[in-house]
Amino acid sequence: PLAALTRLDSIPMLYPKAEYAVNASQNLKKEIQFDLLHRKEAFLDSLNVKIAELEKPFQKEKTEFDRYAQYIHKRQNFQRAWNRSFIQVHLDERGEIYLSSNYHGKEWLNHTSLRVYDQGEDARTEEIPTGSADNHRSDFMEAKWEKVSYRSGKDNGVMEFIAKNKDRNLKAVFLGKQQQYIILESYDKQAVIDALALSRALQAKRKLAAEIQMLKKTLNIT
Repeated sequence: PLAALTRLDSIPMLYPKAEYAVNASQNLKKEIQFDLLHRKEAFLDSLNVKIAELEKPFQKEKTEFDRYAQYIHKRQNFQRAWNRSFIQVHLDERGEIYLSSNYHGKEWLNHTSLRVYDQGEDARTEEIPTGSADNHRSDFMEAKWEKVSYRSGKDNGVMEFIAKNKDRNLKAVFLGKQQQYIILESYDKQAVIDALALSRALQAKRKLAAEIQMLKKTLNIT
C-alpha cells in the first residue's frame, strides 16, 4: 500500500493537466488509506489482547513520584526483594526498560557495573560512577544497600544476554572497589524475559497508535 500511495502522489506532479486522472488517483489514494487504517486498527486490537496477556506477571502502579505507570514484576516486588542482592528489571507504560543491580550486605561494595557470565561467555554493563544520580546507596543499622541503574541502553546488552541464555546457570558479579558474586535466580531471569516481551509490545502499540492518528488526521476523521 505504501508503494502504491507514493505512485499515486506523483500523478498530480507528473500530469498536472490530466484532471480526470488526477481526481481518480486521489480517490483511489483515499480508498487505500481507509483500507490501511482498518488494517492497522485490527492489528492494534489484536496487540491489545497480547499486551493484556503479557501484563499478567506484573503489578501496574503509579505513585506521586512517577510520571508514567510502572510495571513491577510480581517476583521482584519489595516483599520478595528488599533483603537480597539481585538484578532487577524496570519497565514503564511507554515500554521504556532498563536494568539495575541491587546489593544488600554488611560492607560497602561501591560497585559501578555488572557482569553476567557463564562458561567463558559474558555481557557487561557500562560503568555508572559512584556519586551519580543512577548510583544510589543507603544504610540502616548494619545493613548496606546499593542500587545502580543502567538506563538508556547502558545495560549494554546484558538483558538480551540473560534472555538468550535463560536455561544456563548464569552468574553475576557486582564490580567495584569490592566484588559480590551471585547466581541468577530462575525467577529473576524470567522477570527479564517477561519485561522484554512486554516492552516490545508496548513500544509497537505506541508506534501503531501514532500511525493510526496520522492516518485519521489525513482522512479528517475525528
